[in-house]
Amino acid sequence: MEKQEYTITLYTENSVGMIGRISTIFSRRKINIESLNTSPSEAEGIHRFTIVINESEEVVRKLCRQIEKQVEVLKAYFNTNDEVIWQEQALYKVPTDVVAEKAPVERLLRQFGASAVVIRNDYTVFETAGHREDIDKLTEALAEYNLIEFVRGARIAIIKDSAGFHRKLKQFEQAEPAEEVVENEYLDKQDKVFTM
Repeated sequence: MEKQEYTITLYTENSVGMIGRISTIFSRRKINIESLNTSPSEAEGIHRFTIVINESEEVVRKLCRQIEKQVEVLKAYFNTNDEVIWQEQALYKVPTDVVAEKAPVERLLRQFGASAVVIRNDYTVFETAGHREDIDKLTEALAEYNLIEFVRGARIAIIKDSAGFHRKLKQFEQAEPAEEVVENEYLDKQDKVFTM
């Protein structure tokens, strides 16, 4: 099967070591992670991982099933680029005198929708968001005008045909309501219950 870029979206509990456990699954299968972002989701207490990889659909399908076996992982989705709305953010540091004196730089920044974040005498920092190709084009163009520094953030993505995980979680809770917490009557009698 042919490899292509996939965006994997994971909904997990927010627990220590999740990034390590998830990245171990990828490294055991020798799959390179192109981009990794984690953030709170629309559901309280649930975190969302957005992971970008280049693999075949069969490998991605198996990978998601393996990831869902983790106790803290609630759901794993995978989508092609056509099935998600995605962006990456970038910051550029450019000498202020170049921006002020060269009209092509100003036009270039406007063309790519970049806006100034910090303006100092020695440098100006611009930010922009877009697809990787657009960010790469702007980076190449600014390299000709003494680009001092550049950083790109990880992909953030929303699945086009999804009602959101929060809605699915609410439906599950209505179908399978959580039982009331019952105090274990043997909790303080361990020595008596578990004797040889």
